[in-house]
Amino acid sequence: MNKTSDTTKDLSLALVGSGGAGVMTAGQTLLDAAAASGYYGLMTRATGPQIRGGEAAAILRLSGEPVECQDDRLDLLVALDWNKAERFADELILDAESLVIADPGQGEVPAWVGESGARLVEVPFDALTKEVRGARANTIAVGLVGQLIGLKGTDVEATVGRILENKGAKLIEAALAGLKLGRTAVDDLPQRQGLAGQPDQAEPRWLITGNDAAGLGAVRGGVRFCAAYPITPSTEIQEWLAAHLPELGGKLIQAEDELASINMCLGASFGGTPAMTATSGPGFSLMVEALGLATQAEIPVVVVDVMRGGPSTGIPTRSEQSDLDIAVHGAHGDAPRLVLAPNSIGDCVTTTQWAVHLAEALQCPAVVLSDQRLGQARAAIDPPPQCDWQANRKLATDELEDYRRFADTDDGVSPMALPGTAGGEYTATGLSHMESARPSASGMDHQRQLDKRRRKLEQFHFGDDWADIDGDGELVVLTWGSTTLPAREAVARMRSRGHAIRLISIRLLSPLNTEVLTEALASCRQLLIVEQSHGGQFHRYLRSRIELPDDTHLLARPGPLNIGPGDIVTAIENLDLEKVA
Repeated sequence: MNKTSDTTKDLSLALVGSGGAGVMTAGQTLLDAAAASGYYGLMTRATGPQIRGGEAAAILRLSGEPVECQDDRLDLLVALDWNKAERFADELILDAESLVIADPGQGEVPAWVGESGARLVEVPFDALTKEVRGARANTIAVGLVGQLIGLKGTDVEATVGRILENKGAKLIEAALAGLKLGRTAVDDLPQRQGLAGQPDQAEPRWLITGNDAAGLGAVRGGVRFCAAYPITPSTEIQEWLAAHLPELGGKLIQAEDELASINMCLGASFGGTPAMTATSGPGFSLMVEALGLATQAEIPVVVVDVMRGGPSTGIPTRSEQSDLDIAVHGAHGDAPRLVLAPNSIGDCVTTTQWAVHLAEALQCPAVVLSDQRLGQARAAIDPPPQCDWQANRKLATDELEDYRRFADTDDGVSPMALPGTAGGEYTATGLSHMESARPSASGMDHQRQLDKRRRKLEQFHFGDDWADIDGDGELVVLTWGSTTLPAREAVARMRSRGHAIRLISIRLLSPLNTEVLTEALASCRQLLIVEQSHGGQFHRYLRSRIELPDDTHLLARPGPLNIGPGDIVTAIENLDLEKVA
């Protein structure tokens, strides 16, 4: 068994091939089978921006202990073909201890593979498919890898049967025969040791993607309406909701564009139904005007932005944390809103549920900043803890006299009358207005409503969930969102070497809890900020809100190459560690 980090013993592998070769299905099958055997695991995917075809890689990490990010290197690489695989050279890191299994008839081995020193073994996947009618190379690869790393054959077969249960008996029979061909092919390999070892407990894991988890969190929070327009990498959220909202009496509409989707959500919410939409950077740009309306008219709505590389079309299939600026500041005028970010796949459930609760309680927009790294990753995890957060809007329900929709209350939250409430008629206008909702050009009315909308966010008690703070030490790693995943592992590695490090991952980005964050950094002598953006948006945002320690360092990188735990370890090692010894 290979040791791929300082803290866990696990296996990292990747399957590569052309679009349509089935490497993603093969990867999911291996992950699901490993979960059935009691393993934790993670599968991320790397693809080109093409609609069809192109290169594809399914990257997996399996372990008897929880894993949240990919490792810095691979133990095993399986190539069904080498079509454009050189585009993965920067992220599929091989070395002399790696094993590469490739079909000799499917293209020349790329130079970066040969230069790595990895051991190459040839397996004729395509030729093997001729031995069984209907067998596919990806299924043969699943059988081979499962046998090689020590997964139970019964778990692999049961997983294949479940995935193909609606495809017919003949296809399942051919797939099972393909698995057998793959297991037999292991006999010809020069080394047959199991690489993954045995998990500590043989209990099935919860299999979920970050996008599915966001959908689950939304319905747990009370969302019963979604309107959205498909866009990579967020589309799976609406696909999940399309299947599950009707079971709860809810409804999903595929709108004609992002402008329609956000405004449909505002209409549903105005009528009293908690609503959300999901999009990515280009779609979020189109929603900014409607978000300003939601702020002015104090209509709660949740927008899940699964970030990708930008600007413009950018890299739709890769991750980046570069929508922070527009999420926090993207509006004309002063339009404060909630901005939250999950820091794990399981936390996509919790944070989205919390966002629904907060949007409804504060009658304002809430933006959840996920990204492709979280959203399209599939993981075998322990179920996240159950939370009690629910949509709970302050309503004006009695027969009303002299109803003032935007009454300047102490906490800034005014009772909202739903359509049909006797005496509760008002205009939900985007114009500046009086407390009664009547449009007004008065400077006094404008000032009062601006103060009110800011006050309700600043005075609300968000509790301890604004951030995850772990450990003690004068060296602090500060991050947010998906970069928390490699940061946790990097910090664990450094702690195992005797270094005291505190890790802070901010979940509530706006309004930023400046007082508590300043207190958390009071004993910090060295600060490392980690983020996946080119311009250091997170660093700039923090500098604009609090005074950072003098000895502050930044590790910032744009997509598509994710920051890994080894990158963060190197950044920490480059600091003056004697200063915080």
